[in-house]
Amino acid sequence: MSNGNKPKKKKLNIEIDEETAQGQYSNLAIVNHSASEFVVDFVSIMPGSPKNKVKSRIILTPQHAKRLLKALNDNIVKFEKQHGKIQDYGKQAIPLNFGPTGEA
Repeated sequence: MSNGNKPKKKKLNIEIDEETAQGQYSNLAIVNHSASEFVVDFVSIMPGSPKNKVKSRIILTPQHAKRLLKALNDNIVKFEKQHGKIQDYGKQAIPLNFGPTGEA
């Protein structure tokens, strides 16, 4: 029983500071979960570095983790339509092999 009025969509106002806007590079994500949350650690592994640190940790509810999965999938589908299939090289050994290391 609609009276013809559609509910107004609320605008979400999101701000980002300059440091956060720069982002963090990550070439490894480690995902763990408990009954109530998913924890995603983003790591940047560099060649020749014996120690690597977590650059960012995101903690999500299971519902938000599922929404993130859907959003990533939707964006990958759009990306591949524009740019072609993303190559999946299978499971990579840790540490990642970056090829020969240079010497000066």
